[in-house]
Amino acid sequence: MSLRKEMLQVARLARTPLHDVIDLVVQFVLSQLNTDGGFKNRGGESDLYYTVFGLESLHALMYEIPVAQTLGYLEQFTKLNEMDLIELCCLARCWSNMPEGSFDSLLAKSIGDQFECFRTPDGGYCNQRGGTKGTVYHCFMAVAGYQDCLLEAKQPEDIKKCLDKLQTKDGAYANEVGMTMGTTTSTAAAESLLRHFQWKEESSHIAHWLMARQHNKGGFFALPGAPLPDLLSTATALHALAGLKIPFDLFKENCLDYVDSLWSNRGGFHGNWLDDQLDCEYTYYGLLALGHLSL
Repeated sequence: MSLRKEMLQVARLARTPLHDVIDLVVQFVLSQLNTDGGFKNRGGESDLYYTVFGLESLHALMYEIPVAQTLGYLEQFTKLNEMDLIELCCLARCWSNMPEGSFDSLLAKSIGDQFECFRTPDGGYCNQRGGTKGTVYHCFMAVAGYQDCLLEAKQPEDIKKCLDKLQTKDGAYANEVGMTMGTTTSTAAAESLLRHFQWKEESSHIAHWLMARQHNKGGFFALPGAPLPDLLSTATALHALAGLKIPFDLFKENCLDYVDSLWSNRGGFHGNWLDDQLDCEYTYYGLLALGHLSL
C-alpha cells in the first residue's frame, strides 16, 4: 500500500468518533473550496498544497468530491519544469484523487520524470532543483509522488543513505544534516519510509523517542523543549507508533481529549491551543489522529 493511501485508510476511521458531527466537518471542508476548484490556504487563495488536504478530507469522510471544479483547477498546471518538488507532488496527489481514468498515464509519467531533478548528491531529495542536501520530508514526498504517479521510486537504497545521515544520536531523525536533535514529524516520516522499504532499523529507539514527546494532556510535542503540543506532531507520531505496533492503551484517552480540544463547532480543527485559524490541512490531521485513536 502506498504511503498516502495508508494514511487515508486510517483517516476514514475517524467517521466513527465523529458520527454526530460529520456533517459539520464536511460543511467546513466544502467552505474551503474556491470557485476555481482549488481549496483555500490560510490567506484564502487557492493552493495545490491545501487542495490535497481538502480532497483527502472529503475522501476520508466518504463524501463526493467536486470533480468538475477541481479538474478545471488542476488542468491549469502545465509548466511542470517551473514547479518545485512539493508543488509537483501535490499536483500528482490531487490528480490521483480524481475518478479512475482522469489521471492520464502520459501526464503521470511527465510529472514523475521531473522528480529526479530534485535528487541531491547525498541520495535524498530537496525542494529546489539543483540542491545539495536532502531532507527526510522531501524524501517522503518524492516516494509518495512516485507512488501517486504509479511509478517506482528510483534508487531507494540511496534514500536510505540520506536518512542515515539525518539520524540523530538519540535515535530520532532531523530534517537537516548537523542538527543535534530530531523532530517528531521527521522521525515519523523516516519511520514510514523505513517500514515501507522494509529496511532494518532499531525501531525501539524511534518508539522510545516518540513516546517521550508526549504532553501530559495527551498531545505530542514537535521536538524536545517545544512549548506546546500540536496536531501535526500528534497525528504523525500516532501514525508512526501504530506502524511500530506500539499500543495506545496508556495514553489513548488523554490523546482523544487533546484532539477534541482542538476541534471547533465550525467543523474544522486548529493546529494547536494558540492557533485561531482553521484550515483543511489541520482538519485532515485531526481525522488521521482520530482514526488511529478509534482503533
